Amino acid sequence: MACESCGSGGCSSGSCGSGSCGGGKFDVFDWLSNMQLPAGQEPFNCVEVRFKNDRKEYFRNNNHLSLYVGDTIAVEARSGHDVGVVTLTGELVRIQMNKKRVKDDEVLNIYRKANQRDIETWKAAREKEVEVRMKARIIASDLGLDMKISDVEFQGDGTKATFYYTAEGRVDFRELIKRYAAAFGIRIEMRQIGFRQEAAKIGGIGSCGRELCCSTWLTDFRTVSTSAARYQQLAINPQKLAGQCGKLKCCLNYELDSYLDALEEFPDMESTFETDKGTAVCVKIDVFKKEMWYTYRNESAAWYKLSLAHVKDYISTSENGEKNAPLEELAKELQEEIKKDYTDIIQENSLERFERKNRRKKRRNKPKEQVKGSTKQTTARKPENKNRKPNHKNGFTGNKKKRRDNNSNGKKDNP
Repeated sequence: MACESCGSGGCSSGSCGSGSCGGGKFDVFDWLSNMQLPAGQEPFNCVEVRFKNDRKEYFRNNNHLSLYVGDTIAVEARSGHDVGVVTLTGELVRIQMNKKRVKDDEVLNIYRKANQRDIETWKAAREKEVEVRMKARIIASDLGLDMKISDVEFQGDGTKATFYYTAEGRVDFRELIKRYAAAFGIRIEMRQIGFRQEAAKIGGIGSCGRELCCSTWLTDFRTVSTSAARYQQLAINPQKLAGQCGKLKCCLNYELDSYLDALEEFPDMESTFETDKGTAVCVKIDVFKKEMWYTYRNESAAWYKLSLAHVKDYISTSENGEKNAPLEELAKELQEEIKKDYTDIIQENSLERFERKNRRKKRRNKPKEQVKGSTKQTTARKPENKNRKPNHKNGFTGNKKKRRDNNSNGKKDNP
């Protein structure tokens, strides 16, 4: 059976196995599947079911059906029934329910495995979603409501539709629900989501060139503040730091802990030390190279690079009441030490080494005939013998010795 989301032929049981489309998002590897339960303990009777996009819910298997990951099942809904795909079974479901604090009263039942009629009804409802979403946006704009219809999700039996919308404030959509019910002839449910949830549902390509994390694998949204960018020495530029949702990128938190661990070796950004020309203030830190840039408090035009070890010595010297040399001299001392420690033996920094190698190869690859030809061209030509006598054939008489050699009979030519 093809995938219900992308329709590709490489999927099985209605679930995408490639993970590239919406059908295979948020798949979980069951690392407890090969473990045997203790004697007398029954398997956990709840399963995790995924619906459209990232919506997941938990259902109880009271009928003791043999369910596996990827099976399409019909489950109980608030009214009617819904159709979803099993994404997780076994003891790992118990751990997920405890993690998300799902109560037993909230868990509904599983009816059966979806038959062909259930799947056809589900597909027909899914095909209507794009057209319904476009009409819903037009109706909302005609009423002048400050909201955006992000997505529409039909229930598996096609009798109910959930409209996901984003808005800055509170929206009075009582008249909107009446218009939707009259236009579409189904029961309407309005659900407000945040901008990050909207980006997760719609999907897209990030500035890194890959799919959005929220639409592929990220399930929880943590708060991101501008302090994460400051710790990583990033420019506070809203256009570069904001994602497609308009909020700060979630990836700013990925490497934040590593930066915080590395910054423990560095002195505070506000730390200063005294020099002969004035107070030196830190303006930038390079965590990887362990370098710091300082400038004078009154003259911030020129920055001077100093190593971390030297900066600690300068700060301790300043705390003892002594003044350090000017930043210009301190930066020169650092450059001289770097030159002493580093010598370019094989000339890695010189681009001319490639040209020299090419020249040598050209000389070696020249054929000998060209070399001989070049020497012939350089040698001067012998002057012609003006005293040669004319011959009856060529107009000139050649050397007598040569004529004797050319004669096959070995006789002398007649005069």
